[in-house]
Amino acid sequence: MNDDLQAAEDGLANASDRLAEAETTASADQKKAQRDSQSHRSAIYPAGSEYALCYAESQIMSAVVSVLNESLTESIRGFYKLRKAFITLDGILDAENRYMRGHPRRSLDSQRSRLADQSTTSTKQKKSLRDTVQQNEVVVGAGMQGTSEQRKPMGDDSDDDEFYDVNDTATETETYTGHLEIDGIVKDLSEASLNGPNSRSHSPDLPPPKSLPTNHQIMDHDPDSDVFSNPIDVFVHSGANLCFGLLLVMISMIPPAFNKLLFIIGFHGDRDRGLLLLWQASKFHNINGAMAGLCVLGFYHAIIGFADILPDPSENKASQDAAQQEIHGYPRERCQALLQDMRARHPKSQLWRLEEARMEAMDRHLDVAISLLEESAKHKSPLKQVEALNMFEKSLNAMYIHDYSLCAESFLKCVKLNNWSHALYYYIAGAAYVELYRQCVLSPSSDEKKKAYAAKATEYLQLAPKHAGKKKFMARQLPFDVMVTRKIQKWEARAREWGIPFVDAVGVSPLEEMVFFWNGFKRMNPSQLERSLENLSWSDRSEANRKNWQKEEKDEHAVLAVLRGATLRNLGRWDPAIKVLKEGALGVEKTELKGGMRDDWTMPCAHYEMGVISWMRRKEGGKGEEEWVRESEGWIEKTAKWESYELDARIGLKVATAQDTLKKYWAGRKA
Repeated sequence: MNDDLQAAEDGLANASDRLAEAETTASADQKKAQRDSQSHRSAIYPAGSEYALCYAESQIMSAVVSVLNESLTESIRGFYKLRKAFITLDGILDAENRYMRGHPRRSLDSQRSRLADQSTTSTKQKKSLRDTVQQNEVVVGAGMQGTSEQRKPMGDDSDDDEFYDVNDTATETETYTGHLEIDGIVKDLSEASLNGPNSRSHSPDLPPPKSLPTNHQIMDHDPDSDVFSNPIDVFVHSGANLCFGLLLVMISMIPPAFNKLLFIIGFHGDRDRGLLLLWQASKFHNINGAMAGLCVLGFYHAIIGFADILPDPSENKASQDAAQQEIHGYPRERCQALLQDMRARHPKSQLWRLEEARMEAMDRHLDVAISLLEESAKHKSPLKQVEALNMFEKSLNAMYIHDYSLCAESFLKCVKLNNWSHALYYYIAGAAYVELYRQCVLSPSSDEKKKAYAAKATEYLQLAPKHAGKKKFMARQLPFDVMVTRKIQKWEARAREWGIPFVDAVGVSPLEEMVFFWNGFKRMNPSQLERSLENLSWSDRSEANRKNWQKEEKDEHAVLAVLRGATLRNLGRWDPAIKVLKEGALGVEKTELKGGMRDDWTMPCAHYEMGVISWMRRKEGGKGEEEWVRESEGWIEKTAKWESYELDARIGLKVATAQDTLKKYWAGRKA
């Protein structure tokens, strides 16, 4: 894990060797346990399940190494390993399902039992990956269809079971699938589906869901239950819930560039089930529980915190809807209780302090978040990667509170702490110095100070492209590296054409643009949002930039419109935000925003912003609530179907969450 986090070439090679050894050992131990009558025998799991779990964990980590190796071929092999781990883990959870069917809990009422039986019957009717089940083997779940072959034991490493078609008989609501360009053709990829039985859980001593959906049937017993009297069963249960839950959640958020691979291999995520499995695993006081807690908090603070269209718990209209919203919204009290529990379990770990800082940032307490991170930095972590994560989080928060000196200083420290995206770090540091330079231009300042900031801004911005492309993901440049390179080329060309210094050729605040792409406006308080509006006014309202603004192309005007509209929207000024978006972005011809070094992301982002505004206004008068939601849905669907554009994977995450929320809204209205 340490080598994986470092992502250095020598570290990845070392990790690959260790994981290969772990796979071999786990496979051999599993087969030995299956043959040895003296080995552990569980009432829940088949013999050797603990080793099958270790084998699956090794394969998951090997897949991570394969993707980080930056080779497309290795990445494909990594996804194949994920598929095999997926089947093994699904088999372990299927064993739990069979145990629960044989040992029903008394608390289940007759109606839920009947519904569970119906779900079981439906599952049995689906085609399975293999036709026969050998005695004492765990079968794979009903998610994949296959040919007339026999099912294999968990962890079987044979390579003759290549790829199988996914079950395409289920009806699914259209969701965001992103775009993948192959041979010049942009394709929408939405066919992959892996529909397994859903699951549910709640955490002990934490606020439980108000009601649990009947189609989520998992073993949700607490750690002190008699079912988990054997520590090996605890290990298998918590580990399988952790790994399978993480896979389901991560696969459900795969960026568009990966969708073709997932389609070929037969993967499709299930965020509902994955989150419930992770919450269940977080109950247990072992490494699996700690990792699950970290994954849960990371999901809510990073992924949900990045989104805008989210369920409102006050809108719950039915018990099942309440449980669904507990999964997909932000269960604040439950996350706070989980964090408190994890800090009590692992008081020396700095990862929980990081999550606490993220929680404060989500509550718009950015100064508190920075203080927590600075306090944590006083106690050096043995893991350099943890120090890097803390510094990166501090850098972002400094950017949000407009502390430009701290922002630049912190991002430059990130360069020394990890080697992932130096181009981005230099770019944001340079953008911070651009803001300091513009402050000097607008206020009485010494020429020396202004020249110093201009020099640093020029130095770091022009240094950024030299570091772009050094890191690749799936054999492709990192999206931000591509954007940074294009931006610098655009400004250098304008500086030559207009005969002005490079720093004066920089367009609409690049720092506020980065805030937008990290959704930092959502974390700002009103005074900080007003400061962002002041920064944006440099472009079109300052005398110092008046001549340059008159020469700007339409795409730069659209960038200003989207950033200003997003800021106004976060201030709750709906009408001014709509006016800005319509005049500056939506009213522009598409052809004027595409090609060359133009910013082509503005039009789809303007559509997304309009969708968010409609969603947030649904409680206002003038229109009925459902009419506002339909209007929001229309804007979001247009964004989802947009052709490929810069950073579409990043925006696609927000679009996918929005679609999921809207789907659940309508489901709740029907309930």
